[in-house]
Amino acid sequence: METIASINGAINGVVWGLPMLILLVGAGIVLTCMTAGLQFRKFGYAMKNTGGKIFTKVEAGEGEMPPFQAMSTALASTVGTGNIAGITTALVLGGAGSLFWLWVTALIGMCTKYAEVMLAVKYRERNAVGDWVGGPMYYIKNGMGKNWKWLAVIFSIFAALAAFGIGNAVQVGNIVSSINTVIVAFNPEFTGQSTVNLVLGIILAVLVAIVIFGGIKRLGAVTEKLVPFMAVIYIVACLIVVFRYIGTLPAVFHDIFAGAFSPAGVTGGVVGSMFLVVTWGVKRGVFSNEAGLGSAPIAHATTSETDPVKQGLYGIFEVFMDTIVICSLSGLTVLCAMKGTGMELLDYGNKAAATTNVNAQALGTVFGVKGGALIIAIGIGLFAFSTVLGWSLYGARCCEFVLGTKSIKPYYAIFVVVVFVGATMDLALAWDIADTLNGLMAIPNLIGVLVLSPKVVKETRRHFRGEAFVPQSDWKD
Repeated sequence: METIASINGAINGVVWGLPMLILLVGAGIVLTCMTAGLQFRKFGYAMKNTGGKIFTKVEAGEGEMPPFQAMSTALASTVGTGNIAGITTALVLGGAGSLFWLWVTALIGMCTKYAEVMLAVKYRERNAVGDWVGGPMYYIKNGMGKNWKWLAVIFSIFAALAAFGIGNAVQVGNIVSSINTVIVAFNPEFTGQSTVNLVLGIILAVLVAIVIFGGIKRLGAVTEKLVPFMAVIYIVACLIVVFRYIGTLPAVFHDIFAGAFSPAGVTGGVVGSMFLVVTWGVKRGVFSNEAGLGSAPIAHATTSETDPVKQGLYGIFEVFMDTIVICSLSGLTVLCAMKGTGMELLDYGNKAAATTNVNAQALGTVFGVKGGALIIAIGIGLFAFSTVLGWSLYGARCCEFVLGTKSIKPYYAIFVVVVFVGATMDLALAWDIADTLNGLMAIPNLIGVLVLSPKVVKETRRHFRGEAFVPQSDWKD
């Protein structure tokens, strides 16, 4: 394990170094400039035509999902433990200022994800069983040309492997940890954590198997109902805490903006590097909303929507809801509770202290120790479970691209086994490996998005001129 951790640490240092931050943020800035700030100019239009149509019934054919279901599946995978545990990590290692850079990453990332989703729908194709398939591997192959298929294969390999970590083991491990926290909150003398882990591993593996082996229609139906339900529960709980300590908001926002540029003054000198603040803000932003990674477009490509720009608008909504709303509330809940009670919830610089217990304590200042632990357990449980479902689709589609449609069920079988294994996995190493694979996925995806950015601009102008989209009849070889 030490050897694996050492190798991963060396790769992670390169993958998440300054060049990657420049690539991720730079790609978003380039796309924002090329589209004349589409995510800002058309924000109201995007919200009206995405979240505003949540109750609109849309029929979908075989092998596809209605637009909102496709977005829900993508949002299910993005709204995960990164929205709770990930934000705590950013606060502990980067201070309050990391939230500012998380917001910057999200605002820019809205355009990146818009472009990814739009390209995924434009360059998608039907697979051997008639399902819509798309994502970075397809817009690299079909948009950049078949001579670039090797780059599409590299993305697929990284994503298929990442699904076992970021989208599976990490999520399951956090579900198990949060439930054990609740049990201990109600019974401090409890010592049967290993038994609980085993039982939960079996239950979660069975539930995941039931959904993913039921096909794309069942997956969409489950995420469509699960995502709004879980988001409302967590958002309301966090808002209650923030309003309870609403008088602290001016001081909290001062710490966020001051800490973004002068972290030492806010953290007492423990976090003194602005590079750390920026890095953790960007890393947690990307880990949470996945803009630039190329994962979510795989789900959006299943939509019944034929106009790629219309589906691309869901990418803007997705990043806004995931990061600007949910991640911000996670951070504000902790910071407001600290200011309001004087409790030292954040042990700056101590990564081991960056756990969901911090979030539970913050909620516990209003709902009680048991109530706080229960809310976090429910939030983590629903968020993480939905992430597992979404990433099962991503991993399977990437495996299919490399090995063919017959590889989907074997991949799902291995995925279910990893669900069980994840219940007892070392979370620290899992988080680090997931971070590395995130970065490796982003490189081929962003190359594809930047090369095809003129197509993004062309389709965007076409849509807002009121012209209909004319799809390519067949992208297959």
